Amino acid sequence: MARLVTLYTLQWGDLSLETICEKAKSFGYDGLELGLPNHLDVRRTDAAYYQGIKNLLGSHGMEVRTISTHLIGQAVCDTIDFRHQSILPDYIWGDGDPEGVRDRASDELICTAHAAKALGVDTVVGFTGSSIWQYLYSFPPVPESLIEAGYEDFASRFLPILHEYHKLGVRFALEVHPTEIAFDTLTAQRALDALEWHPAFGFNYDPSHLGYQGVDYVDFIYQFPERIFHVHMKDVYWSDTPKPVGVFGGYVTFGDSRRYWNFRSLGRGKINFEEIIRALNAIGYQGPLSIEWEDSAMDREHGARESCAFTKQIDFQPSAHAFDAVFEKK
Repeated sequence: MARLVTLYTLQWGDLSLETICEKAKSFGYDGLELGLPNHLDVRRTDAAYYQGIKNLLGSHGMEVRTISTHLIGQAVCDTIDFRHQSILPDYIWGDGDPEGVRDRASDELICTAHAAKALGVDTVVGFTGSSIWQYLYSFPPVPESLIEAGYEDFASRFLPILHEYHKLGVRFALEVHPTEIAFDTLTAQRALDALEWHPAFGFNYDPSHLGYQGVDYVDFIYQFPERIFHVHMKDVYWSDTPKPVGVFGGYVTFGDSRRYWNFRSLGRGKINFEEIIRALNAIGYQGPLSIEWEDSAMDREHGARESCAFTKQIDFQPSAHAFDAVFEKK
């Protein structure tokens, strides 16, 4: 049986959960990845609330295997400024005092683990933020001690969260992504080392964020076979020729034709999903393939529908035996 194909709801935050269920089912999806804070209130502690969500999804033939807290997670380790107010709920932002924002975001991540447990979900996907991303391509140069302090800060803030996740039997999957503590293979390794490979910490694999950077996105799977906790299916296009706006984005919006790279609907970019599926099969990944649809030039309903069909067509289960085994003599 092929893997579950789910739709990440964050890009559909303007719609009710019931409407998304109806649309996703009509598009061919098997389930949803619920995005916070729009489609789940993790502050709720009553069992009836979570049962109601399960009943709603079930009535539309939808499953939920993952919940995601990208916006809240970003505030845990970031250098907090005015930008965060636009992505955080008022009860997290509060008076905007940076340390208070980080503390409230950390508490919310722990609440999210409890919500996951109540829904019967074992994986929470999200961001971590980073106190050192601003120094990535810096001049004057920064000492290695400053970068090391950034990973120590990450560990000090996330280990208490991860301990709670582990107690609950829930895992946290960082989406490896620019602006996070891990944004390529080397920094992913460094993040794991900073946490001493805590069992509750792994990755949400999204090849689009690696491809345009020039990172070997298929090899990433083989480097961390036990830590691929979840998979986002998302495509990206990058130019074969020089463009006016380079890999850093040039302060122009997504979709601008001058950019070196832009996200694309699945099958319309440069990611080699055939090799990704083969790598996921090789490591034994059986979790969902969750479509995080982002294409500035395309209607989202058209894109969500074609991306679901593309994913179901490209996915396949590994063989239970070698194709030439029939030639072996008994």
